[in-house]
Amino acid sequence: MRKDRTFIIAELSANHNGDINIALDTVRAAKRVGADAIKLQTYRADTLTIDCKNDYFKINHGTEWDGEFLYDLYKRAYTPWEWHEEIFSLAKKEGLICFSSPFDNTAVDLLESLNNPIYKIASFEIQDIPLIEHAASKGKPMIISTGIAEIEDIELAIETCKKVGNDDITILKCTSAYPADPKDANLLTIPDIKNRFDVKVGLSDHTMGIEGPVVATTLGATVIEKHFILDKSIGGADAHFSLDEKEFAEMVKAVRIADQMMGKVDYESSEKKKKSRQFSRSLFIVEDVKSGDKITKENVRSIRPGFGIHPKYLTEIIGKKFNSDFQRGTPMSLDFISNHD
Repeated sequence: MRKDRTFIIAELSANHNGDINIALDTVRAAKRVGADAIKLQTYRADTLTIDCKNDYFKINHGTEWDGEFLYDLYKRAYTPWEWHEEIFSLAKKEGLICFSSPFDNTAVDLLESLNNPIYKIASFEIQDIPLIEHAASKGKPMIISTGIAEIEDIELAIETCKKVGNDDITILKCTSAYPADPKDANLLTIPDIKNRFDVKVGLSDHTMGIEGPVVATTLGATVIEKHFILDKSIGGADAHFSLDEKEFAEMVKAVRIADQMMGKVDYESSEKKKKSRQFSRSLFIVEDVKSGDKITKENVRSIRPGFGIHPKYLTEIIGKKFNSDFQRGTPMSLDFISNHD
């Protein structure tokens, strides 16, 4: 991951809609829109849940998926494991980083065989300590979404990574709603995570717009993850809260501008700043005056441009006398003041 700008991840998720050609086209599109990485999800329905049709396994949480059973949703949404090698290969050819979220140890092992460079732990898996430990033991950078997490969950996940010698940890603020309401984003948590846990921070964003990633960047996020789809008309399990190609490109552009605007702490005067100071206020003689005339608020004023002395001298020089004749429009100088009463 680059250190000099925000690392932007295009999340493929289920947005291939079961078609490998759509998956490959999405990789190409991710490159076109300026993403740094394309991310997969590596699971099978059987590695996430069981095929059971009682109410425990039926979704009923006010989402687009309400009424579906978990097993059926995951079976429809998963990325076939036999696609992974081709997707990884194409991403490399396109100059994109390709990595994945594993959902069990067998997924980690598959990804290791493909030289997966980063491991992302999904928000609902933050409590799966054996999975985190197995992934972190591979020595690759770890990205972990908070989502459902409480402070103790985040602490334990970080501790688990460090226990196996992995200190390269990025924690993503995440709101586990699909889509998420902006008022629930609570992005001020981002700098708190950084300070509280002494880790790198980022945002896994499920809101509908591009504003969240921009705000997160200004709050110190070094990683932005956003669901990406070629065209929402494709449909699919995650289409309703994903950005299409045009929207994602707009987000990337906005985040890159935010990167530039963040800059550094700077109070120094650049040449451009010095030149601009010529248009600041200063003291000017605004009436024709004769030698011996008193300096008054009527004949010397603080005005633009900035070629005269600093306005702070105005009260100090009022009542003193000019030592020569001066025309209206002359920048005031302390050298114009008579040394004699």
